[in-house]
Amino acid sequence: MSATPSIKSVTLDDASIVRRSPEVEHERRVALVDITHTNDVTLLGTSLAAPYDLFISVKDNRLTLRFTDVAGAKHDVTLPLMPYRGIIKDYFLMCEQYYDAIKHSASDRLQTLDMARRGVHNEGSEMLQEQLTDKLTMDFATARRLFTLICVLHIK
Repeated sequence: MSATPSIKSVTLDDASIVRRSPEVEHERRVALVDITHTNDVTLLGTSLAAPYDLFISVKDNRLTLRFTDVAGAKHDVTLPLMPYRGIIKDYFLMCEQYYDAIKHSASDRLQTLDMARRGVHNEGSEMLQEQLTDKLTMDFATARRLFTLICVLHIK
């Protein structure tokens, strides 16, 4: 990982989001803070130079990552979201069960649900890394945070 983060700021296109639960809002805030403090992204096939501002949007079932460098040059990376539908649905289900367990279940059930939730999250993060291999490279921690933010944008 590079000493200086590649992404200096992240903005989400929240226009389509109606509401967020306190838990989702917390996950969003944590991912945004973490990704701007520690990340390692290298854009491929472009002359943009890090650090970047990143704007993340979802429109017409497509994810767009818009990178802007200090000179104002922009580079869009776009992915279809259809392959993520099932994993995002599974992740939301696991999160819902996990947050419910925090309030009502024994610690062994909570631990099991947390492991399952993390496993689904890791699967989505790996999928994101694989689909982006010809467009950019990133470390796994950055992929995890990006996957969290993609999930937040799916809440309607």
